[in-house]
Amino acid sequence: MDHTRLIKSLPPGTKADLTARSNAAGLRHLALYLAALAACTAGIALKAPLWPLLLLPQGVLLVFLFTLSHECTHQTPFRSKWLNEAAGHFCALAVALPFTWFRYFHLAHHKYTNDPDRDPELEHGPRPATMAQWLGYLSGWGYWRGMAATLWRNAFGTIKAPYLPRRRHADMRLEARLLLLIYAAALLTLLASPLVLWLWILPLLIGQPVLRAYLLAEHGLCPAVTNMLENSRTTFTNRIVRFVAWNMPYHAEHHAFPNVPFHQLPALHGIARDYLKSTSDGYAEFTGNYLRRLSR
Repeated sequence: MDHTRLIKSLPPGTKADLTARSNAAGLRHLALYLAALAACTAGIALKAPLWPLLLLPQGVLLVFLFTLSHECTHQTPFRSKWLNEAAGHFCALAVALPFTWFRYFHLAHHKYTNDPDRDPELEHGPRPATMAQWLGYLSGWGYWRGMAATLWRNAFGTIKAPYLPRRRHADMRLEARLLLLIYAAALLTLLASPLVLWLWILPLLIGQPVLRAYLLAEHGLCPAVTNMLENSRTTFTNRIVRFVAWNMPYHAEHHAFPNVPFHQLPALHGIARDYLKSTSDGYAEFTGNYLRRLSR
């Protein structure tokens, strides 16, 4: 059964339950997430004992704000639209991912998932095909270079990707210019204090390889077909990873029914599990399989 038949087979009441958004669920998750981030930030800022060890969890929590931004493009983490918009723009600032631009980029990815000619994710950065490319991909260099180019183009160049609606070009231009202005101001603070380096820049660089390895599992080694239960991977993992990634390890389920908010994805997984075509028992297993494919 493909994803369209599966979703159509669900009773109306089940669909309504699965797609019910909740401010309470979203704010509870966000509060716990920000509390963990605040604890790491305080430990680094106050130079607690062994504080350099906090740079990795700080970085992971910062870069995985990408997964919240991703959810906000679908307007699903919170019931209130303004909360989704505010959270999306907050994440944009933290990880240099302009939210207005990303919304349309990501919706095009959903429309053309794993299509080598039309999926903008593959156009923006093809998946590594050699060991050297894999190491370069994990470094995050491609992401930072791509986002710098996107911000500069949106701010001062020509916005021309076909999935970016012309009516939003002015918003994207303003967004990019504001982000560049804020980043310039943040860098200027380094003349007075290294705090931005230790709390934000260095952790982002350290955490990005973890996010890259996680994201590669979402569609890597999946076939270029239209069935979302096959072209997207669900990775079975622990509660901590699911928490940090806002339940996005249930990625095939998310692609099959994007209107389902993060806190309902486990319920959708219970319905879809027997129909999943691409799964991995953890990110270590996926990475091992990917590296074996590269070595052939």
